[in-house]
Amino acid sequence: MPRKYPIEKVRDIGIIAHIDAGKTTVSERVLFYTGISHKIGEVHEGQAIMDWMEQERERGITITSAATTCFWTPYYLRGGTEDQAQLAELRKAHEHRINLIDTPGHIDFTVEVKRSLRVLDGAVVVFDGVAGVEPQSETNWHYADEYRVPRICFVNKLDRIGADFEKGLQSIRDRLTPNAVAVQLPIGTESDFKGVVDLIAMKAYYFEGEHGEKIREDEIPAGMKAHAEARRHELLEKAAEQDEALLERYLGEEDLSADDVKRALRKGVLNVSVVPVFCGSALRNKGVQLLLDGVIDYLPAPSDLPPVKGFEPKTHDELERHPDDREPVAALAFKIASDPYVGKLAFFRLYSGTLKSGSYILNSSNGGKERIGRILRMHANHREEVEEVYAGDIGALVGLKNTTTGDTLCDEAHPILLESITFPEPVISVRVEPKSKADQEKMAIALRKLGEEDPTFRISGDPDTGETIISGMGELHLEVVIDRMKREFSVEATQGRPQVAYKETITASAEAEGKYIRQSGGRGQYGHVFLRVEPLERGSGFEFVNAIKGGVIPQEFIPAVGKGVKEAAGKGVLAGYPLIDAKATLYDGSYHEVDSSDMAFHIAGSMAFQAAVRKAGLQLLEPIMAVQVIVPNEFLGDATGDVNAKRGTITAMEEREKVRVIEAEIPLAELFGYSTTLRSMTQGRGTFNMEFSHYGIVPRNIADAIIGQ
Repeated sequence: MPRKYPIEKVRDIGIIAHIDAGKTTVSERVLFYTGISHKIGEVHEGQAIMDWMEQERERGITITSAATTCFWTPYYLRGGTEDQAQLAELRKAHEHRINLIDTPGHIDFTVEVKRSLRVLDGAVVVFDGVAGVEPQSETNWHYADEYRVPRICFVNKLDRIGADFEKGLQSIRDRLTPNAVAVQLPIGTESDFKGVVDLIAMKAYYFEGEHGEKIREDEIPAGMKAHAEARRHELLEKAAEQDEALLERYLGEEDLSADDVKRALRKGVLNVSVVPVFCGSALRNKGVQLLLDGVIDYLPAPSDLPPVKGFEPKTHDELERHPDDREPVAALAFKIASDPYVGKLAFFRLYSGTLKSGSYILNSSNGGKERIGRILRMHANHREEVEEVYAGDIGALVGLKNTTTGDTLCDEAHPILLESITFPEPVISVRVEPKSKADQEKMAIALRKLGEEDPTFRISGDPDTGETIISGMGELHLEVVIDRMKREFSVEATQGRPQVAYKETITASAEAEGKYIRQSGGRGQYGHVFLRVEPLERGSGFEFVNAIKGGVIPQEFIPAVGKGVKEAAGKGVLAGYPLIDAKATLYDGSYHEVDSSDMAFHIAGSMAFQAAVRKAGLQLLEPIMAVQVIVPNEFLGDATGDVNAKRGTITAMEEREKVRVIEAEIPLAELFGYSTTLRSMTQGRGTFNMEFSHYGIVPRNIADAIIGQ
């Protein structure tokens, strides 16, 4: 089957933003204008196509990233064409396939953003026209920086009271990147927002008809010409910086064509040295078609990006895979989902080769072989079955048994291991208990399936009480998990109070000996090690280093020591919490020709580690959250007083239209039930959002109380 769309006409993009900036509304308009849906689904009415889970529709937020495929011919090529035959010809020549992922904005579901950005080629970052850059916008931006994802921006909600495009643009420049440049300006603001000025074409565009589907081109309003000229000058300067030939022409004051400017801007976007900023109001159906043109004009096709790098699993030699249908298959599974109709779905991005249903592939992450049952092209929770997919495509596979998030799927004859995806550690835990004996077995199955889907969701058992403990990224995250258990798996469960995921660490270096000797008639046990522990930078995790020289401990016993040390670190020493940000070095020891065994060295390693960390200044760490509190001016004093009472540190304060924005760092332990406190303190008018910032040291008096529990 030949490929329908050449690879240069494919765009793999995501829509990312802070919660409530209007991502899903933008996605819904994209589906409407590209003809995928014939009715606009509104988030506030619980009808959004991309928010297909019941919990998403009830809460009006996105919880899981939804993938869809749509098609777009740039509007400026169609112009005012009404002739259907002519339109069909234009589509045939210029239509692009857009694989789109709408991601959540809430911090508790940040895993969805991270894993989506790992496999996407470009991103549209949506900002609220009133609030500008918000905390989760910054987090998502940094994830995009980490994966060097080219992006364009859309300042949304310009019809709202207090909306200000210039202020929004400045906040992007100040807080995210100095490379942001306006390619459009709004005509009017707030309730007078009418349309946009395109600074490349130097034309005004108005969106008419019931859903803004008719675009009227006009001259720029007289009162805006000077401002538009000044902003165009900035834009041309930024474009000229990206291309030497263009720079010469620009300095020589030659006229630059629209195509020249777009080509230079595209080059800058691909190098992540330019970020074009668009504007509009998705809810009022203004600006989305021109944003789609921007996706085609500036964001990369898979063929525009460098080949994906990986390594040969056995030899560790570096390998490359180009976005070419004829190369060996290389794909990354970026999401696992349970589907009530087809079972386990593995979402994947195909970097190279052609994947056919019914074929066999190698999972190079675990060495297993998998058979491709069916290949689906997803449209939110609807699906279309296809026989094969090509390089650059995003789809879902049915029938994979042992594939998890971050696994590489490849050609058996040409194995490659791609870089996996790292996820943040959970910061909150609750105990869950099935309500009846019948629910017990069902709960275990439900939790296992939900754990497969979400790498930031962990399940563990309390060895003392036999209870099940679930851990996640926040209260809402765990609330949704328990809700899904009830709805999707019919499991009734009760939950305990949320608990903070504390950690332990050390503040100094120390050494200790661990000796395990047992003589019990016949063969005994002998393990003897010397360990050094030292602190690492915050956020480094835990490291075990083998520094044995001269074979004082035989090589075959070293892994057992490492296992014992890591096990002891996982259980903690001070209060039973995992020990992090430390390095344990095995530097000496001895063994017995007959009595030494893996078990003896495992126990000796654990003993030495516990003894060493007790000498190394043990301290308890707690998750500190970056919190943004938005309150009306008259409640500022109460809100700041409450932040201080919660052991919080105020880091910044900003004044917006009739409200104050307090940015603070507050320990998670102090934030349970904060939404209720804030609402009652501000007559229901205060809002807040939070995200994990870092681990901080727990004050001694509080640490003593936690340890004594």
